[in-house]
Amino acid sequence: MGDSYQEYSPLLLRDLKVTIKESSLIFPSEETLTHESKSMFLSNVDQVLNFDVQTVHFFRPNKDYPPEIVSEMLRKALVREMDVYVFLAGRLRLNPSSGRLDIDCNGAGAGFVTAESEYTLEELGDLVYPNPAFVELVTSQLQSLPKDDQPLFAFQVTSFKCGGFAMGISTNHTMFDGLSFKTFLDNLASLLSEKPLSTPPCNDRTLLKARTPPRVTFPHHELVQLQDSETTTVFEATSEHLDFNIFKLSSQQISRLKEKASETISSVCVRVTGFNVVTALVWRCRALSLVEEEEEEEEEVDDLEKESTILYAVDIRGRLDPPLPSSYTGNAVLTAYAKAKRKVLLEEPFGRTVEMVGEGANRITNEYTRSAIDWGEMYKGFPHGEVLVSSWWKLGFAEVEYPWGKPKYCCPVVYHRKDIVLLFPDIDGDGKGVYVLAALPSKEMTKFQKWFEDTLC
Repeated sequence: MGDSYQEYSPLLLRDLKVTIKESSLIFPSEETLTHESKSMFLSNVDQVLNFDVQTVHFFRPNKDYPPEIVSEMLRKALVREMDVYVFLAGRLRLNPSSGRLDIDCNGAGAGFVTAESEYTLEELGDLVYPNPAFVELVTSQLQSLPKDDQPLFAFQVTSFKCGGFAMGISTNHTMFDGLSFKTFLDNLASLLSEKPLSTPPCNDRTLLKARTPPRVTFPHHELVQLQDSETTTVFEATSEHLDFNIFKLSSQQISRLKEKASETISSVCVRVTGFNVVTALVWRCRALSLVEEEEEEEEEVDDLEKESTILYAVDIRGRLDPPLPSSYTGNAVLTAYAKAKRKVLLEEPFGRTVEMVGEGANRITNEYTRSAIDWGEMYKGFPHGEVLVSSWWKLGFAEVEYPWGKPKYCCPVVYHRKDIVLLFPDIDGDGKGVYVLAALPSKEMTKFQKWFEDTLC
């Protein structure tokens, strides 16, 4: 059975007592701004990701690198890094001639903030639990700037009383996907150590430009057209009360799920991976959490006949022909999907659910990717499904080696979104386990947990 724990609000710090010490803008060199083009094309994959992603990277105290020294090192390294990531200092603009979002590489500056908390790192408690107060460790809006001139990238260094500190990074999702952000962090670590960039970035987003003329050659059930042109984000936060629950799966439990799936899987084309079995587990639990209890037998039958769709991101760098450079900075991911009636997820062997997840990823070929990009050229729309699995599990943010050591833990700042289930790396154990974070209404959470435990048996 997977370990789980729910919100234990008395033990959560509601206020980290963070005070901003200094807030400023940092800029690329004048020489870089002179030679760089003034506008960066954004692909159709980038276009639908106009929202901020905020991550926090916690570090233990290191007597050789007190927070004030670290802050100055980071400021200087980021200025140097912006010479190759010049778009970090730009602004998102609507191009009036094309009606598309571009990044205006105008050198308006990125945010850099230093702050301090009245607490020690240990007093923050369990870093895995999605404490809403972690939002105090990131800056997304600079008070000194008007709303239409906010930076796309802001970096906050917050020191704790013990000498530990946190790097809080806010980036607009149009700039990076998870893998390219990891490359950005690796390059930052190299510059901090006075080394060359580990991986010089490829900033050419036209590599994912739509074909002329666009050709949609596949049905794209994972995409839906925008009915409201003012809706610009993929998933919206909700004000509905949600219960948070974190389910911990050890590497041994994941191995058992893989064995369970392998017993009944029939396709030789589908790999039984850790991601596939955990995603299949999440899909089954989320779909069945929406089925009414048997006291309303007729309603239960109707609910089981409803179709469920799960979405998950697939890296397309190596799936294209020719492949994208591994150093591509933009969003080189496509939303894969699997769909089935809830009845199938209830009655079919677990291996069949894993098989459908794997088939969804296998669907993402070069032609399918180009078709999806062309779909975005012809229609305004975004991915849509019953649940999205957002995996931070194997991105490797906690493996980046800075001069002061690797992070103690890295996590996104979590908001109330019941249609997104997050996968986090295990902070303890052998590092091969995973935390599954779900946020659901109470009744649905109870059923989600029941099916989670049932599937593990």
